[in-house]
Amino acid sequence: MATKQENVRKYISIAKGQLEGIIRMIDEDRYCLEISDQLMATRALLKKANNKILKNHIDHCVREAIIDGDETKIDEVIQALEKQI
Repeated sequence: MATKQENVRKYISIAKGQLEGIIRMIDEDRYCLEISDQLMATRALLKKANNKILKNHIDHCVREAIIDGDETKIDEVIQALEKQI
């Protein structure tokens, strides 16, 4: 699972750099729409990272729980997905 999380870490690191850049843009009083574009790009990266986390969770934790007869993980995933909406 650690190697699958490396992609997530990469996305988070890129998003962190983008956020630092956005802070500089605000400090420099850059054009609002430029800042908005960067915020949306950062949001897209974080969404991609979250989707990978959820996929890994479904592939491993949920699958194992269902095999073991524990269906509570399905409710957890549904709650996580509802938060994205």
